[in-house]
Amino acid sequence: MSIKIGIIADIHATAGPLRQALEIFQREGVDLILCLGDVAGYGTELEQCIELLIETGGTTILGNHDVWFMEQNVSGLDKSIEAFFNGLPAVWESAVEGKRVFAVHASPPVLMSRGITLLDQYEKLMPDKKEQWACELQQYDLDLLLVGHTHQVFAEWLGKTLVVNPGSTAFNNTCAILSLPGLEVTTLPLSEKKVRKVWHWGMMRQSFRS
Repeated sequence: MSIKIGIIADIHATAGPLRQALEIFQREGVDLILCLGDVAGYGTELEQCIELLIETGGTTILGNHDVWFMEQNVSGLDKSIEAFFNGLPAVWESAVEGKRVFAVHASPPVLMSRGITLLDQYEKLMPDKKEQWACELQQYDLDLLLVGHTHQVFAEWLGKTLVVNPGSTAFNNTCAILSLPGLEVTTLPLSEKKVRKVWHWGMMRQSFRS
């Protein structure tokens, strides 16, 4: 039996690409949807994004921007938004089709701000980073690790662990579908925009100056 998992991350309060990703997942018949955190931040459509995630019945984990949003809006926060974020776990783990799967926003065991960066600004794999993270992940004995945070798109074997980052729906214009037990990953474009395997604010500032 094959299980399909739809993976999204770093929505950043931008509803359009999230909605399209969820439509793709429905069309492709995914069995489970995982959102790897950072529902909040940057954009202005947080409430719409939360409503979409709740409607799908998938699983969402906490990201650093979600925590910051809660800290910065202690008073006067909409109760439904507060309840949503308070109900999110920091990690998700399960055995799926005989594979041990672990999902966290940035990196294990429960880190939300130290992300796994494997690509340089030219979207090329950095061998030294791949070796570094392969060594660090040995201790966790995982078949599959799902992460977000770094706004990079990759599916790489780091030692015995397949590490998947679907990229940001808002900034990389991507989502991903994972098929188990075969560990096949398909990256899908969103919003009819070019897939950007690497995106961060520093690059954007440089492009604005040039």
